[in-house]
Amino acid sequence: MERKVKTINREISWLSFNERVLQEAMDANVPLIERIRFLGIYSNNLDEFFKVRVATIKRMIDFGYDPEALDGEKPFKILSKIQDKVIELQQKFDYTFETILKELEKENIYLINEKQLTREQAEYVDLYFDSNILPFLSPILLSNVDEFPYLKDKSIYFAIKLTSRKGEVPVEYALMEIPSPLLDRFIILPSNDKKKYVILIDDIIRYCLKDVFSIFKYDYFEAYTIKLTRDAELDIDNDLSKSFLEKISKGVSERSKGQPVRFVYDKEIPKDLLDYIIKRLGFDPSDTIIPGTRYHNFKDFMGFPNLGDKHLVYEPLQPFSHPDIEKHESIIQLVLKKDIMLHYPYQKFNHFIDFLREASMDPKVKSICITIYRVAKNSKVMNALINAARNGKKVTVIMELQARFDEESNIYWSKKLEQVGANVLFGIKGLKVHCKLVLINREEDKKIQKIAVISTGNFHERNAEVYTDVSLFTSDNRITCEVEKVFQFIDNTYLSFNYKHLLVSPMYMRKRLMQLIDNEAKNARKGKDAYIILKINNLVDNEMVRKLYYANRAGVKIKLIVRGICCITPGVPGLSENIEAISIVDRFLEHSRVFVFCNNNNELFYISSADWMTRNLDHRIEVACPIYDEELKKHLRMKIEVQLADNVKARIINDVQDNNYVRNDAPPVHSQLVLYNYYKELSSKNKEVVS
Repeated sequence: MERKVKTINREISWLSFNERVLQEAMDANVPLIERIRFLGIYSNNLDEFFKVRVATIKRMIDFGYDPEALDGEKPFKILSKIQDKVIELQQKFDYTFETILKELEKENIYLINEKQLTREQAEYVDLYFDSNILPFLSPILLSNVDEFPYLKDKSIYFAIKLTSRKGEVPVEYALMEIPSPLLDRFIILPSNDKKKYVILIDDIIRYCLKDVFSIFKYDYFEAYTIKLTRDAELDIDNDLSKSFLEKISKGVSERSKGQPVRFVYDKEIPKDLLDYIIKRLGFDPSDTIIPGTRYHNFKDFMGFPNLGDKHLVYEPLQPFSHPDIEKHESIIQLVLKKDIMLHYPYQKFNHFIDFLREASMDPKVKSICITIYRVAKNSKVMNALINAARNGKKVTVIMELQARFDEESNIYWSKKLEQVGANVLFGIKGLKVHCKLVLINREEDKKIQKIAVISTGNFHERNAEVYTDVSLFTSDNRITCEVEKVFQFIDNTYLSFNYKHLLVSPMYMRKRLMQLIDNEAKNARKGKDAYIILKINNLVDNEMVRKLYYANRAGVKIKLIVRGICCITPGVPGLSENIEAISIVDRFLEHSRVFVFCNNNNELFYISSADWMTRNLDHRIEVACPIYDEELKKHLRMKIEVQLADNVKARIINDVQDNNYVRNDAPPVHSQLVLYNYYKELSSKNKEVVS
């Protein structure tokens, strides 16, 4: 019972995080097109939440549940809370969408439906439909089939009611998939004035239903969007006769057949049609059935076109060069002299690409090892590694095939790497490899030089444009030798290593973090300065939460910057009065993990790939890397202080999860813009020195 008082349920906390995303869409200070795109991000997030977290809870209902996993609450109760919160947020979502549409009209941008077409637009739609959409449509008359058609995950469908107003034929129901994955969702219509018109292919299909069913005697057509979300967990069997690659491939192909976890429908749908569908699908009261608006798969709105002026989107923020990296100069030679750190997206990810490209051609480089969790579809990272293998380097790639929703891409690149002779390893049974590491071995004057890169985020150039992450480049033997141990452990799981510098899970990270917290508590009791600052994505693990409460009682000051799930309850007298927590949601996704411990005013800094979740600490290979360079410590401290001072995009995390913005009398601090301008100034100063 004590645990329930101390922690916030992780599912409700996650929904609270997604509400912060929705707040960005609601914020009138955010450019208008970006607001509608935030609605798409919110919707995409919610889809994944149902596919993974709600699916997990439903599995607990079917197969028994772990009270620890749900903070002692029963899964039916959690599902009920989720449904209530999702419906509440859906109402905010709908209102926000309508508000944005009205604002777009002030900018002469109109999202219209099939009933608002002019004669010229209608003629265009007819032609467009015949040429581009009709060939993709496959309607099914439901009276013709014994079993209700299978509804695919990620797809949206029209539930259609066909009526003859003269009563010549009985009412018929039909089902038809909307081919939005195959076609652009948004169609720009011709216009004779300054106004710009957009229509969804959904509404083009609605307008042309008479053509789809022209051979029947129906003269009245109603189409309502429905969507089914399915369990996205891969069910990997233990058939050791198949390769792991084959089993993952099979699991990905069968993911769309997962059990239903959410059914969303247009709330305007006639009751008889809705009842018919729910009955044919075999839903029961435990299923999550949510009324929605006219349009589903709102994630497509992340690609909503900008038809207006520049002020409707964010001003492009180009990344800057690192002040120590000169064009056409060797990055390897630079790192052999000093540690450097890149901070994306403020600084160029291309520096990392250049580093790999240089290593692939440097005749003194003998081997390259790298862990891959997610990469871009057209990955320059992968191309550099392929080139390294072609240049005779020994290339070892630890490819995590169970990176959820990126399995197909990782399988593709695994095969490409193997074709050029790279050594591709698929991690360790039961442990996801989530750490982000590179190790280069180079031989000069008969001495081996080791260079390592430790990153908080994936080696993914597209992510680096919108995710805030840091990467440390170092030749410090204290770190590089232990990075090598991590690679050796992945390759030979029977080998055991001790780590003095890196915090490595699942072996040592939890234990070492607990010791660091204990050290702060001990210092606090002695009257010494004691504090902890954590910047992470998710704080969920019960043991770590309890340990932070323990430190709080000892007098340790704890400041948290948690983007996503935060199960700790700050500011409760006698429990967490020394704990403050904020969350920053802005145009860039806050992704870097940084841990700071006072250590009797000899601060310890770590960057990490790991959140404080049970999966990261116990069931994944993760790394937290110390920062030893004094200048880099100052940079990290400055970044943390700027974020802690944010009073524009920071929200307060508390027990009621109301997501109030941090507001105070201090001058406005918009942390992401402050950091961008900081790197801009840093880059400008470097150019002045060079010139």
